Amino acid sequence: MSETKQISTGANDRRPHAVVIGSGYGGLAAAIRLGARGYRVTVLERLDAAGGRGYVHKKDGFTFDAGPTIITLPFLFEELWEMCGKKMSDDIDLRPMQPFYRLRWHDGSVFDYSNDEAEMNRQVAAFNPDDVEGLAKFIAHSKQTYALGFEQLAHMPFNTFGDMMKVAPDMMRLQAWRSVYSMAAKYISDPRLRAAQSFHPLFVGGNPFNVTSIYSMIAYLEKSWGVHFAMGGTGSLVKGMVGLVEGQGNSIRYKTEVEQITLDGKRATGVRLKSGELIKADIVVSNADSAWTYKNLVPASARKTWTDRKLDRARYSMSLFVWYFGTKKRYEDVKHHTILFGPRYQEHVEDIFTRKVLAEDFSLYLYRPTATDPSMAPEGCDSFYVLSPVPHLESGTDWTKEAEPYRKKIEKYLSDTIMPDLEENVATSFVTTPLDFKNRLNSIHGAAFGLEPVLWQSAWFRPHNKSEDVDHLYLVGAGTHPGAGLPGVLSSAKVLDSVVPDASSFR
Repeated sequence: MSETKQISTGANDRRPHAVVIGSGYGGLAAAIRLGARGYRVTVLERLDAAGGRGYVHKKDGFTFDAGPTIITLPFLFEELWEMCGKKMSDDIDLRPMQPFYRLRWHDGSVFDYSNDEAEMNRQVAAFNPDDVEGLAKFIAHSKQTYALGFEQLAHMPFNTFGDMMKVAPDMMRLQAWRSVYSMAAKYISDPRLRAAQSFHPLFVGGNPFNVTSIYSMIAYLEKSWGVHFAMGGTGSLVKGMVGLVEGQGNSIRYKTEVEQITLDGKRATGVRLKSGELIKADIVVSNADSAWTYKNLVPASARKTWTDRKLDRARYSMSLFVWYFGTKKRYEDVKHHTILFGPRYQEHVEDIFTRKVLAEDFSLYLYRPTATDPSMAPEGCDSFYVLSPVPHLESGTDWTKEAEPYRKKIEKYLSDTIMPDLEENVATSFVTTPLDFKNRLNSIHGAAFGLEPVLWQSAWFRPHNKSEDVDHLYLVGAGTHPGAGLPGVLSSAKVLDSVVPDASSFR
């Protein structure tokens, strides 16, 4: 057993101390916001670099963003720079994407998804002329859900059930009990276009056939604010945010793993590291997976709400298989973002979320950042990752055996469809499986997005940003309100402005 040591960090710094566990986007945003409010902040990261799910891999001259790679609502990032008296544009070169994505179906049909209304209508008419009006109605509904789901609720702390009841009438009015797919199908007839307007919840760990239709807000969100890419890769955003934290006189410690959140009764007092070191804090913010935080960092005796039994019975999001690869040549016909739908849509989604079986077929998201920024690969080469949604580890899939056959199957499919001769042109390659989400990112069941965002695990029903069980413990990231995705995790940090006491209250 390691020796317990007591340290005093920043003894001459009289600001109240906040410890942030994890340096994902949510943790870094929380650190910046707390720093701007007068806290001394220490971020503790168990990996060797910041980013969490936004970690950056470098191999054989190629740069690979681990993900996420789709940047929307850039003003959420800009706010962080403004809080530090800086301009984001001085550090980050953000480029709008056009189109947002190329969608390709198994029958070979293609749709370039964008916010160019005339071009969208032209393409929709080619699929089904009647759906032009239907798409307009769906976007109008999406605008209403955006006004409620993002503008009104995303930054609102759901501390009490009364908070939930206040918004219930609006949620009923917008038919929040319906799924995103059901809402798309209400307005749109062509099955391909229904898929085009309902796949987005998969980016935040949601089942399009089950997740609340409030998530249909993503269509209007993208139409209004666009989809963007940060030159240098999304890791440049992580680097920029680290710079903001350090510029506030605060620190990030890498290869530093938290063993337990220390308590005085039911109040968080700091953390104990696996090394035995104790770090005192006035508040603790966990950017670790919310279920993992409660099961592993908070003693069971201190938990009345998020008990092991409740967490074991909860539903968790799907996981991901990601193949990162660099090619010896450039594939100029491949867009920056490509969605490739498999032969089945609903049935395949049910395999992932309900039956929890690794299907023979798949749908894919292909990311080619070198379409916009060639510097992420050696000259004349391309950097890629291809992502396949898969069941989390309750499926029983043995990824130590299945990873390579699955990768080869994806490689052959890409070679047969949009990347000719891919097998002969791979220069470097590695994969991430659900085991990596479990072992490297401390995610329960290897779920890529934490708790599944079904209606009864959202808002008040989700682990609160202000812990229900432990005073002065706060949560940010995908596993708390409002949920996964860059807008979600950045918004979770913004909620802290409403629930964390002012620094002056500790003086």
